[in-house]
Amino acid sequence: MYGPLAITPETLAEEASTLQRKLAAGLRTLRELQDVHVGATPREEVWRDGKVVLYRFRGERAPTAKVPLLIAYALVNRPYMVDLQDDRSLVKGLLARGEDVYVIDWGYPDRSDRFLTLEDYIERFLGGAIEHLCHAHGLPAVNLLGICQGGAFSLCYAALHPERVKNLVTMVTPVDFHTPDNMLSNWNREIDVDLLVDTLSNVPADMMNFTYLMLKPWRLFAQKYVGMLDILDDRKAMEDFLRMEQWIFDSPDQAGEAFREFSKQFFQENRFVTGGAKVGEREVHLGLVEMPVLNIYAEQDHLVPPDASRALRRLCGSRDYTEYSFRGGHIGIYVSGRAQKDVPQAIHDWLAQRSR
Repeated sequence: MYGPLAITPETLAEEASTLQRKLAAGLRTLRELQDVHVGATPREEVWRDGKVVLYRFRGERAPTAKVPLLIAYALVNRPYMVDLQDDRSLVKGLLARGEDVYVIDWGYPDRSDRFLTLEDYIERFLGGAIEHLCHAHGLPAVNLLGICQGGAFSLCYAALHPERVKNLVTMVTPVDFHTPDNMLSNWNREIDVDLLVDTLSNVPADMMNFTYLMLKPWRLFAQKYVGMLDILDDRKAMEDFLRMEQWIFDSPDQAGEAFREFSKQFFQENRFVTGGAKVGEREVHLGLVEMPVLNIYAEQDHLVPPDASRALRRLCGSRDYTEYSFRGGHIGIYVSGRAQKDVPQAIHDWLAQRSR
């Protein structure tokens, strides 16, 4: 009589034999693997301010959209997540539907960037890229897609410069940082941010990565590497796995002053909700975000819980506000198979309806 797991000597022997075959095949696979490459779509640099670069992406056909779409990603990871590989690319999906896509790359801050502030990132860099696009296209405003922290930056910019943003799309963007299920914010509120930044200057990427991994320690430290054993004999799957690992650990350091301001104003003081958020000397009021807004959130997001994102509905001043719920997580919204079909189409359809 065996227990509910039905483990027998025969099943153990079969599992051991299967593992042995996979390990042997895996050794061959790993020997054959070359360096993995990220980024699937041709691009060209069109504007630069120091380490910050604006890229225009080129699809297989010319864009049909009359208004360019600028994507602003978070500071903590590299923006090539939106163009990770040929079959996992939000950028490629948008280009295929006729959008004219630009992405701002924040670069890798070093010690010379220690005193960059939120005003630098939002007004100088994001604002500078938008001014360039308005001038280059002869338009008064562009479409803006902000992702995660880049969405928070985009909300700030749109509130301060509503005349420059025709349509605003926010994706997995935190707005209410004090929802009960926001573990990252709960941790951050216990940190002496002033002491951290004054001691370290810039905040090291490895420290940030460790923090994010600890939100799901079993899943991100152990389970995924155990699961890797199942794909050791599949070269394509291993390349996809290593490409994702490269993105996870290719993280820039965080410019100290900007980290201090963002952590205190938003994670600790929740100023989008309580009021008083400031970029430089100017206050940010989400009620001034009156342009059309599409807010996309992920239902299983452990970094930006749905309620943290859905708070935008009650805070922004737009009369044309739309929510789009994606069944998946914070990363799956870019790279899952369903995301490739659903998310670019939803963004394109929403923008197209507002370009007539």
